[in-house]
Amino acid sequence: MKRKLGPVASAAALITLTIVNAQGVQAGPDSCANRVNNTHAKLLECVTVEGVREHQAAFQAIATANGGTRAAGTPGYEDSVAYVVERMTAAGYNVTTSEFPFVFVPPPTLRQLTPVNATYETAAFSGSGSGDVTAPVVPVDINLVPPRANSSGCDGAFTEAAVGAPILADPAGVNDFVGFPAGAIALIQRGGCSFALKAHNALAAGASAVIIFNQGDTPLREGVVVGNGNAPPGSVVGPLAIPLIGASFANGATLSQLGSTAQVVVPPAQNVTIDNVIADSTSGDPNNVVMAGAHLDSVIAGPGINDNGSGSAVLLETAEQMAKVRPRNMVRFAWWGAEEAGLVGSTAYVNSLSQAERDRITLYLNFDMVGSPNHVFFIYDGDNSDGVGAPAGPPGSAQIEKTFESYFNSVGQPYKGTDFDGRSDYGPFIANGIPSGGLFTGAEQPKTPQEAAIWGGTAGQQYDSCYHLACDTFANVNLPALDVNSDAIAYTVLQYAMNTSDINGQRGKGNFPVPHHLLPAG
Repeated sequence: MKRKLGPVASAAALITLTIVNAQGVQAGPDSCANRVNNTHAKLLECVTVEGVREHQAAFQAIATANGGTRAAGTPGYEDSVAYVVERMTAAGYNVTTSEFPFVFVPPPTLRQLTPVNATYETAAFSGSGSGDVTAPVVPVDINLVPPRANSSGCDGAFTEAAVGAPILADPAGVNDFVGFPAGAIALIQRGGCSFALKAHNALAAGASAVIIFNQGDTPLREGVVVGNGNAPPGSVVGPLAIPLIGASFANGATLSQLGSTAQVVVPPAQNVTIDNVIADSTSGDPNNVVMAGAHLDSVIAGPGINDNGSGSAVLLETAEQMAKVRPRNMVRFAWWGAEEAGLVGSTAYVNSLSQAERDRITLYLNFDMVGSPNHVFFIYDGDNSDGVGAPAGPPGSAQIEKTFESYFNSVGQPYKGTDFDGRSDYGPFIANGIPSGGLFTGAEQPKTPQEAAIWGGTAGQQYDSCYHLACDTFANVNLPALDVNSDAIAYTVLQYAMNTSDINGQRGKGNFPVPHHLLPAG
């Protein structure tokens, strides 16, 4: 269902902010407020990193007022929606919300009760059962000695074949759960086999809950681990009926102490309805729609100011600075819900469209994490020119990639291709044959020495060391990267708002002359 919205009064709308720019000076009135930014030069002058940071500050304030999160299904997400609706309505767009059903899992709790009393950061695994368990904690074949190789929990009542995951099992073949006391909480270390096998072996041994802690063998395996506890389709085991949560290596080591007891709480899932936000330009060809989207939700663990307050904020700044432009093609901005739960909002939106409505969408641009602290300037590889990983996008995607490349070349900024790996909201558009592209600055993967030589930063560290953590705050953004990408996004959205001839030729919609004011100088 789509709902047409008027002005919104909400908690988000009432938040009073003092916005400070990158130099620490309070931002003044917008000198671009009355200008029609219908050329690249005009628009890029008015799309500023200070304007983007204003929106990121608002998202941070919303999260702070709502327990530190803007995750889908929480009041922080609802206030984020209200903020975007208010800003886009005030800018003069036709704003609607697109409702979709969502299964919200409230955040779990992990408390150690003895021999120390502490509450630890945690996350529920996909497929976890619900429950409130207080019991002794029993380590299962763990190894805390470097290099910490282990097969903790891999041998039990089931085999890898039984759960359908052909991953290494314990070569010793000794049941890890011999003597395991029924009703205890199984403390299992990452490594050696699938999460699903570990969890289902613990369930079969009579565990009342399972804590899987990170392996601790590399810096990237120190923090809270979370994954998929579901057995693959066709397995002989059913759903997991007990809580399954993750922990960091350090907290797992503390929980492994003799005499440890803990409380594990995974609340029941809730069926809720949440919204995407869709904002259409009031002019432009409705049969030639240019879409640009970013996901609005964070993870439960934090406010998500880079992931994805960065893409969401740049879209808001771009849309506001284009508000007086009369585009040749209809421009549709979208802020997606529940991306972090598996592209739920964008998938629901695309699936809700008739084939005729999908055919009117000429292209889709996606912006997810565009200010990572240890960044690389990634462009989605529309033509699979690197020849590895995911294949090329639908016809027209290569042309989108070239448009982004053209901008980066014009400012002398190196860039690198990245695969359409299905981890962001371009997924359902690509699946329906809609040309797609976008920008990305990296998430949890480590930066290579070659990348550090080109873009600076630190080799071996994650592109974003606060990825999916509470520290993804207003401070967790690389401002020069955000500035460059803001201009690249504004440039490309305006380019396609005025001319999609490179894409139309691929999709059979005809060609149009390039407006003279968008032709490159010289």
